[in-house]
Amino acid sequence: MGNLPALPKITPLFAAAALAGALTVSSCHAGHLTTQTGTTQDPRAVSVAVSGAPATLDFTRTGGAAIPQAMMANIYETLVRIAPDGSLQPWLAKSWHISDDAMTYTFHLRENVTFSNGSPFNADSVKFSLERVTSEAWTNGRKKQMSVVDRVDVIDPLTVAVTLSRPSNEWLWNMGTMVGAMMTPDGVTDEQLNRHPVGTGPFTVARWAPGQAIELRARGNYWGPAPASETVAIRYFPDPTGATNALQSGDVDVVYSMQSPELLDALTAQGIYTVATGSTNGEVLLSMNNRRAPFDDVRVRRAVMYAIDRQAVIDTAWDGNGTDTGGVPVPPTDPWYYVSDAYPFNPDKARELLAEAGINDTNNRVVISVPSRPYAQNVSEIVVSMLNDVGFDTTIESTEFPAVWLSKVYRQHDYDMSIIMHIEPRDIPALFGNPDYYLGFDSPRVRELLAAADTAPPDQYPAKMKQAVEEIMDQAAADTVFNYPNIVVFAPGVEGIDPNAVSDGLDLSALVKTDPESDG
Repeated sequence: MGNLPALPKITPLFAAAALAGALTVSSCHAGHLTTQTGTTQDPRAVSVAVSGAPATLDFTRTGGAAIPQAMMANIYETLVRIAPDGSLQPWLAKSWHISDDAMTYTFHLRENVTFSNGSPFNADSVKFSLERVTSEAWTNGRKKQMSVVDRVDVIDPLTVAVTLSRPSNEWLWNMGTMVGAMMTPDGVTDEQLNRHPVGTGPFTVARWAPGQAIELRARGNYWGPAPASETVAIRYFPDPTGATNALQSGDVDVVYSMQSPELLDALTAQGIYTVATGSTNGEVLLSMNNRRAPFDDVRVRRAVMYAIDRQAVIDTAWDGNGTDTGGVPVPPTDPWYYVSDAYPFNPDKARELLAEAGINDTNNRVVISVPSRPYAQNVSEIVVSMLNDVGFDTTIESTEFPAVWLSKVYRQHDYDMSIIMHIEPRDIPALFGNPDYYLGFDSPRVRELLAAADTAPPDQYPAKMKQAVEEIMDQAAADTVFNYPNIVVFAPGVEGIDPNAVSDGLDLSALVKTDPESDG
């Protein structure tokens, strides 16, 4: 259903190495996954460099994308899985039936599935997992996605019925995300959730060095096809230079979500690396605090939309990579995706709206709280220039991410503007349907449209969601500068990661090094 994502663009790049001198190359030794907790000498072990290290492995009580990225699909699994085109496919549930009133979902579970600690996966596991999300044990705000569940009934060991309090098109799809993670009663102690998670997935956590690396080991009793590699690791680098150097030295085999186009050019100038570019759920949002002047005035928000040349931002900050949605906060993989023409780049229109709103030299000062992430810093410089050109007096406030940004911007709502990538799948209701969210967007009409879409017959769901998005755009709640590209760089002989990131987990089960001797 909906628009299929663009096929991954896989190209060896031969760009001019503007920063080649900044990259350090040492002897190749990929497969030696060194952390504070030990070293793996498996020559076929594969290591992936990412940014944003988790402080814990427990996403039930901690927000952010880093934990589910590592845990979902690898450790924890769900009844249904989100396919690359955004549709749902059977997973731990081999099939399901929806009642005529769209209120009861009956799931038929796979046989002979066990958790990594040996406990059986069955209907009792499903009941426990879903009820735990709605309990006080879960404090992650994503638990609201399960609030529509009225009751869970065990029919027999392999059949479970979930009854909702109302029809919900969102609910089943959300079951493919972390709120649908299946757990077992003897696998949810603090120690297990924080450091040694227990799931039905193809891997277990063999080693974890907080802030540095997570090493995953293939399970011998996994219910599905065995992982392609016995050992894989996720290594964390706070900046793209470190990840790039690690790839060149052979310390990692893959850089996932490369965040520096300049370093990408320098890295690939050698002509030995493969680059795959896919779609993501990542909306790079130029957020405006709708509670605070001047952005409590829709004319000012619309002026911002007209002031930003989104394609110029993509070309300047990301070397042409990324998708200009016209400001629409929807990724290309969602069925209600469209490209808006409501706010073309029009500085004169922006100046006109600011004048109508009474913005002048006495009240035009705006501070952008920019998180300390490369993409945000790159975007902020050109955005400030565009805003100042139409009459704002804009300055940048560098904000350490995640701790300071989460405290100041996200929780305290103490900011004027910010630039942040929202990568949670199908997050329109969370972003724009909750007036207490950090955006401060309070629209009864939008909430009404979102509710109507969620309870509509499934064939009407995409059209009604598009109506809600169009209303969000009319009120200029935020400006999606671009949909973030997922750029993945592979060393020779490495394959098995899909660059299209449409769910919240980074599936490493197919990752393999086909010719480890080629690493040098």
